[in-house]
Amino acid sequence: QVSRRLSAAVRASVIDRFAEQREELRSLLPPVDSELLEEPPMHVYFPWRSTIVKMLGPAGFERLRLDRNRNKITLEEQAKLRRLRVGVIGLSVGHVVAHTLALEGLCGELRMADMDQLETSNLNRIPDTVLDLGVNKAVAAARRIAELDPYLEVRLYPTGVDTSNVEEFVDGLDIVIEECDSLEIKLLVREVAMKRRVPVIMETSDRGLFDVERFDVEADRQPFHGLLNDVTSSELAALAPHEKIPYLLRVVGADEVSARGAASLIEVGATLSTWPQLGGDVTLGAATIAAAVRRFGLGQALPSGRIRVDLDAMLGTS
Repeated sequence: QVSRRLSAAVRASVIDRFAEQREELRSLLPPVDSELLEEPPMHVYFPWRSTIVKMLGPAGFERLRLDRNRNKITLEEQAKLRRLRVGVIGLSVGHVVAHTLALEGLCGELRMADMDQLETSNLNRIPDTVLDLGVNKAVAAARRIAELDPYLEVRLYPTGVDTSNVEEFVDGLDIVIEECDSLEIKLLVREVAMKRRVPVIMETSDRGLFDVERFDVEADRQPFHGLLNDVTSSELAALAPHEKIPYLLRVVGADEVSARGAASLIEVGATLSTWPQLGGDVTLGAATIAAAVRRFGLGQALPSGRIRVDLDAMLGTS
């Protein structure tokens, strides 16, 4: 009756999964507490699909959805990880990262920032569809996450992050995942994270480059491991695009970029529209970041530094 009233009120179809979900919850081992089985159902409205889903309440849904994590992640560890507040800046690579964090239940709050709209050329690495073209990237990622876990708290910054809102974005976060394109914004985020003692991690998909900067425990750590010397984000912002290239090469490590990546870099703006990225590399990067967030959230070792998870190199040595 509730479903019918809601359906009529918003002109939406209704999918009722409550009974089968509760039965699946009842079948878990060890048996769950009666309190979970008696939790009232929820009706979740997905306006972009004109659909209402009747489903388990938040506690029962979390217990059931994440059951197959055990015991790679124990119940106690899951509860600890669900207290993490994570920010993701840049929702191309960041889309896959944010979805992977939600998939594994590695946070209780996600903040996501991107000012761009989804374009067809993004579909080589962002797992959206042609139905999402023209949608803001942060919104598209949030919709996909909501369909996975509608109870996960998500805060959006669809105008991106800049000097006007970066302090607000970082405030209260436990960790920042930085995957944006702008070099000055990358540095700006780190300047604020340094001040607020928030760690920053970043995955750069060429040869699996992965960075950890533990500003939370190293007060004197410099952004990008000191590779930019004393340049500031405002100084970078004042430079012309071609003047930023030497700084970008310092960050990515010009002598360690893949041959095809290095060749592509000099073609950007001539024969290439932008820096190339592959879907598989982006997905691998999301897995690397998820592993790092798990370690951080559980208090395991995650030192500052730079590593490469280079599958081509690994597969070529047998």
